[in-house]
Amino acid sequence: MPFANPLALAGLLSIIPLIILYMLRPKPAELSIPSLMFVLKIERERKRVYASITKIVKDPLFLAQLLVLILLSIAAAGYFYTAEEPLSGEHTVLILDTSASMQTESRFEDALGLADTYLSKKNSIILASNVPLLVLEGGGASAAEDTLKNVPVGAGVADISAAVTTGMRLLSQEGGRIIVISDFTSWEGDDPVASKNLAESYGIQVNFVKVGKPADNVGIINGWIEATDGDYSYTCVVKNYNTRTENVELETGRGISGGSTKSFTLSVPAGETRQFQLAELGPGITRVVLTEDDDLPADNSAYISIPESSQQNILFITDDGKLPSKTALSLLPNSEIKVRNNVPADLSDYTLVVLAQKETPVANSSVGRIESYVRGGGNAVFIASGAFVPEKTDVDLIKILPVKPIGIGEAEDGLGVEEVRESSITQDVKTEEISVRKYLNATERTGSTTLAVLDNEVPVLSYWQIGEGTVFYLGFNDELQEGAWNNFHNLPEYPVFWIKLIEWLGGVGDIADYNLETGTVSSLSKTEDIQTPSRTLTANRVLFDEVGIYNIGNKKIAVNLYDDRESDTTVDASELIQRAVADDEPKLVRADTYTAKKDISNYLIGVLFLLLLLEILIVRGRGEL
Repeated sequence: MPFANPLALAGLLSIIPLIILYMLRPKPAELSIPSLMFVLKIERERKRVYASITKIVKDPLFLAQLLVLILLSIAAAGYFYTAEEPLSGEHTVLILDTSASMQTESRFEDALGLADTYLSKKNSIILASNVPLLVLEGGGASAAEDTLKNVPVGAGVADISAAVTTGMRLLSQEGGRIIVISDFTSWEGDDPVASKNLAESYGIQVNFVKVGKPADNVGIINGWIEATDGDYSYTCVVKNYNTRTENVELETGRGISGGSTKSFTLSVPAGETRQFQLAELGPGITRVVLTEDDDLPADNSAYISIPESSQQNILFITDDGKLPSKTALSLLPNSEIKVRNNVPADLSDYTLVVLAQKETPVANSSVGRIESYVRGGGNAVFIASGAFVPEKTDVDLIKILPVKPIGIGEAEDGLGVEEVRESSITQDVKTEEISVRKYLNATERTGSTTLAVLDNEVPVLSYWQIGEGTVFYLGFNDELQEGAWNNFHNLPEYPVFWIKLIEWLGGVGDIADYNLETGTVSSLSKTEDIQTPSRTLTANRVLFDEVGIYNIGNKKIAVNLYDDRESDTTVDASELIQRAVADDEPKLVRADTYTAKKDISNYLIGVLFLLLLLEILIVRGRGEL
């Protein structure tokens, strides 16, 4: 039946009381009458019944109320009919390139102006950068105009293909068109023309709209930091995209504003690169600037961030004196490790607490101290072992773990490890070389973040935030006796893993974590206030899509463009546009119509209001109102 809620049709039973009410008459009085008159009266009563039925059928008030009850029941049941509708072009998906090259001259302003001319009844807007960002879905023309007024241009590289794929998902049901506005000078991911052809094969119209023209540019396209005997040096690469030799004026200075402390000239031949080096960089921010303005400002500056060294005070709690994790932690630079077999009364002096109990569970009296320590901003790492099975562990301790322990599991043939979320912690870990034969069976807790799981989906690297601190769960037991749970502690990258973990938890990181390229996505150990070069936001995951300094907690992170193709403003995208036009031919792989449900409930409600108005007029006409 074409009803969304068929049970609502039971409302039609209300018609029966309506008819009964109209049929009711006063009870007849008992009178003594001759037989002949009685027969005649029976005939008159029979005619009266027929006349009464005829009367109520002809009563306009009865008919109006009858229709109200019928239409109300049908509307509540959600009556609809199906029809084949053509794939509509009313929904327009605008894809705006917000990559660094769009900062050249007036390219981005031109793109925004063109976008206004393509608005339709229904609009969605996607910003194409390293990661497509949907900023409006199914909004009207006025909502789209307001959104376009607040769209920022970034400094990453556009993945146009991924943005087109996102647009395809939005239009997969009813169809529509995709408008891509870009300079098409460079991109990452698949060829945009291939994505265009794929979308059009599904009946979605795709148009490439090119903005901009070739422009002059000299920019910083690469840079790296090297450490030698505790001193840092920075090598910078400058490229000249022009057709003539350029004498490039450079200044270097301390701080974000780059107060000049040194200036020099670098002669760069046409189409070539030159490099220079800055030695003995001290802690803090150093800025390199090309003093002559050109058509692309994003690659005229480079920022270098050298972190201050900080002391790590680590408390290692264990009932086993010989553990690879303890050895790895003792090798950390600028750190001091203290080993105990119980939780002290005061944890305020420690930047990190590692709980590596193997047999002895954490005492109930210690759980409250650990939770208070974490809520106050401390960090705790729990290493999986038999001490954390439910029958041995205090309920309050289980509550602060990012996983819920179930019991001990075993795999005779070993289980592999899969990284499910990228993180600086695991970037040097070869998960394919890890084999797990015994593990703490557990499930992920709601609100936690899992970085790696076993082949059977059991989490082995998980964390979550409690108050101001972070609790990290390490599901790799590192006991050394026979029947070891896994081989992770035997791999050469095991100490590196601990270094990365401690740096990540402490917000320190190595020098590479302080100097990133635009387009990098990073997960934080907890939700923090993030000050970008242009705004402030609160998140636990950040996309670095601006050139400049990001302030996250106590860290100052330098972000630079460093992209040869994105800096090449001399590229003319005519070849790509020609390929896109050449492929504009019918290539449908599905029908150009879809089955649509047409709900008429709104129309029925409109008729109901008219009938109610008619009832009022009838009653008023009879003088009963």
